[in-house]
Amino acid sequence: MSMSQPQQPNDEESRRREAEATAARQRALMVLLEPNARQRLMNVRIVKPELATAVENYLINAASAGRLNRSITDEELKQILLSIQQPKKDFKINRR
Repeated sequence: MSMSQPQQPNDEESRRREAEATAARQRALMVLLEPNARQRLMNVRIVKPELATAVENYLINAASAGRLNRSITDEELKQILLSIQQPKKDFKINRR
């Protein structure tokens, strides 16, 4: 049937839009992060992609809301990473 014909351009269109959105995010991060901080975020992405995405979203939202008016340093990025990371559960065993 002809139902599969309209599907292809939509898939291609969504892939193109997704690629454009990714490129826009990368351009925004180039402006928002100093080189050392950008490298740290790339390293974090390798180990914890969901944390890196959360940090990127936080930075982009802060910039678009006008709360960020300069580049983030590596030290500031470390603080953001610590604040966004979920606290690890601490197990204590009491012996009696």
